Amino acid sequence: MQRALELARLAVGHTSPNPAVGAVIVNNGQIVAEGFTQPPGKPHAEAEAIRKAGDAARGGTIYVTLEPCNHFGRTPPCTLGIIEAGIKEVHYATPDPNPRAAGGHQRLLDAGVKVYTGQFADEALEINRAFFHHTKTGRPYVIAKFASSLDGKIATHTGESQWITGPAARQMGHELRHQTDAILVGSGTAKADDPQLTTRLPADDTRTPSHPTRIVLDSKGTLASELKLVSGQLPGRTWIAVTDQISPSDRKRLTKPGVEIIEVAKTSDNKIDVNDLLKQLGERDIQSLMVEGGAQVLGAFFSQKAIHEVWTFIAPKIIGGQAAPGPIGGQGFANLQDALILNDMHFEALGDDLFIRGKVNP
Repeated sequence: MQRALELARLAVGHTSPNPAVGAVIVNNGQIVAEGFTQPPGKPHAEAEAIRKAGDAARGGTIYVTLEPCNHFGRTPPCTLGIIEAGIKEVHYATPDPNPRAAGGHQRLLDAGVKVYTGQFADEALEINRAFFHHTKTGRPYVIAKFASSLDGKIATHTGESQWITGPAARQMGHELRHQTDAILVGSGTAKADDPQLTTRLPADDTRTPSHPTRIVLDSKGTLASELKLVSGQLPGRTWIAVTDQISPSDRKRLTKPGVEIIEVAKTSDNKIDVNDLLKQLGERDIQSLMVEGGAQVLGAFFSQKAIHEVWTFIAPKIIGGQAAPGPIGGQGFANLQDALILNDMHFEALGDDLFIRGKVNP
């Protein structure tokens, strides 16, 4: 099962809206085949392992990180493949929360297959935490990501921000983008930095780096047509979230191949309504969302208690100055006892920088 979990991690970033799953087939005490979930429409982990095993699967045991699916979707049910392959025993880490796909456990039992569950369930849930959250709530699992100096600044007082962190931290940033379905910035960041928000990673034998859907908050539709994010020239797709304040001419100007306008509700101060945006993104199968900024956008998400996890990079630099901005805008909390607490903390050195990851205490 530990090897199956390793394989599932290899699939992260390639499988959405399907979960990332790993499978290992054992026969006569030896691993005879293994597999992990392929991109949507291609084989699931169990089918991939069974294909590789061939006749060696008959009479064997399969270890899989999620309950084998039991429905016809883009691919046949994995339960049917397991039964037809003659596998006699199934170990899976955690049940499938999707009601359309669930029921595999009982179908396997009815076919005379021995079934066991619960091994390394916490690890399996962690790998697919966005999938489980989206299945339960209908909304994306939201991650706040930012880089700052040691004294909590994301730029100098003149606005210079490239680069606070070093090459290793920026490389990790692309790895994290690869793992998420969508990445979001505000119009201020789009105008100031003219970013691409693409994943710049080399391809290898196990993956072709994916480009998350790019989302820009632009309530009035004022983005310039020549910005990279709205040029229509980048790989993948861009969604511009607007309100009813956008003019018909700007809607037409910004809409082009690869660029789509999404109209969402507005708040009392004419800003994007975060909750309506998350509802619409969930309906579009966005399971994981990385919010990169700027400070006012991150502040809006934190104020709505919409952040589930934080990824931050800290550089050993002191910028100083009251005018230099911090990563989280908005009013903030008046009392320390109300401040958000992170748990399940992870710390990692990246060159001279420090990467910190933690989950928001619910």
